Amino acid sequence: MTKALDGKLALVTGASRGIGAATAIALAEAGAHVVLTARTAKDLEAVEETIFQAGGSATIAPLDLTQSDAIARLATAIGERWQALDVLVLNAAMLGSLSAVPAIDAKEFAQVLTLNVSAQAAMLAAFDPMLRRSAGARVIGLTSSVGRTPRAYWGAYGASKAAFETLLGAYGDETAEISRIRTAIVDPGATRTKMRARAYPGEDPQAVKPPEVVAARIVALAIDGFDPGHVERVG
Repeated sequence: MTKALDGKLALVTGASRGIGAATAIALAEAGAHVVLTARTAKDLEAVEETIFQAGGSATIAPLDLTQSDAIARLATAIGERWQALDVLVLNAAMLGSLSAVPAIDAKEFAQVLTLNVSAQAAMLAAFDPMLRRSAGARVIGLTSSVGRTPRAYWGAYGASKAAFETLLGAYGDETAEISRIRTAIVDPGATRTKMRARAYPGEDPQAVKPPEVVAARIVALAIDGFDPGHVERVG
C-alpha cells in the first residue's frame, strides 16, 4: 500500500527523545525516509531501531547543532545522497534555567540563544538549496507559548523562542512567492517530555498528553500542507 510520504526525505532535529523521536517515527510510518539528528548516538540508534522494526527507513546523524560547521557538513553529506529535502522539523531546543531576568546567567543565556536561534538560522541556510528543490517543502518549527506571552522566570527561554519564531516567519515570507517552501510554527502545548518534567517537577506526567499526539499533528501538516505563515497550538 502506498503511503502519503513515500519517496519523501525528512529531517528531524532533537530526534533522540520526546516530540522529536515521536515525530521521526510517525514520519517514517507515513513512508518518509527520516534523517535523525541529536547529540547522543545511542538514543538515536534506539529510535532508528524502532523505525526499522516497524518497516520504515531512517539514517542517524549524531551531531551538536551548536557547531555551525557540523551543520554545514551534514547538509553536504545529505545533499550528496539525496536531491531534495521535503520535510524539515526544527525541534531541538534548550530550556536553560528558569530565573528572574536580573538573575539570568549570561553564559547559559548565550548557550540557549546559540541552540534555539543561531543553530536554527544555520540549519535554514545550509538546507535552503535542498528545500528549494522539493516539489513542496514543509519547514515546521516547534515553539512555546512563552515566546508570545511573557511569563515570570521564563524570560531567557521565551526570548529565544520569540526570536526563533521571527526568524522562521521571515524565512517563510521570503520564500513563499518564489518557491514551494512553506513554513509553519507549532506550539505543542503541555506535553509529556523531559523538558516539561524539568520545568514542572511536581506535575503528574500522566496529566498531560504524550508526544505522539503532537507528532501526529506535525505529520498531518507535512502531508496535507498549509498556508504560508501557518501558526497553531496543539490542544
